[in-house]
Amino acid sequence: MKIALFGATGTIGARILKEATDRGHEVTAISRDPAKVTLSGAKVKKAGGDVLNAADVARAVAGHDVVVSAVGPKLPGGDPAMLVEAARALHQGLMQAKVKRLAIVGGAGSLEVAPGRMLMDSPEFPAAWRPLAAAHYEALKVYRSITDLDWSYLSPAGFIEPGTRTGKYRTGGEQLVVDASGKSYISAEDYAIAVLDELEHPSHIRQRFAVAY
Repeated sequence: MKIALFGATGTIGARILKEATDRGHEVTAISRDPAKVTLSGAKVKKAGGDVLNAADVARAVAGHDVVVSAVGPKLPGGDPAMLVEAARALHQGLMQAKVKRLAIVGGAGSLEVAPGRMLMDSPEFPAAWRPLAAAHYEALKVYRSITDLDWSYLSPAGFIEPGTRTGKYRTGGEQLVVDASGKSYISAEDYAIAVLDELEHPSHIRQRFAVAY
């Protein structure tokens, strides 16, 4: 596939870039500063673009088969509301470019930990993380209103960080996926596998699903 990837310089985006190229896909890594994309090779193209600008999005993704959004606010100090702006710009830009497939690196905060209770509303959820979790949830609402794109929204585990690529993961629906000890964790490397698996074998069209061990 020809994949357009926004957010390729981030922790998760960089691993999606590597997983995609390792599988033989051609990836255009789109960033405001393409020089920050560290991975190079015959399968990697670096391009400039602003995910908050629909015209920029349309120009950058034209001619690609699928688009992946792994964007997030700059930390510290970035505005989480950019996730909602990005959702709207991606929708408009993809429609203009006539690209129908979109995968989104989402958040875990809006997954349920009990009937009617989201993770971000739990007492143990760090208060400092709540604005970002809430913004991810608002962006998810935007995606759920979209009926003319084949989008998939991948919510990670409660904790996701660089680690080992095991090739294993489990998926769930609207509930937080936890292991036998109640922990919710996944490495960024295995999460990237889930993203590429969904692109290669679509099974969650216009759905949010959870990914964890």
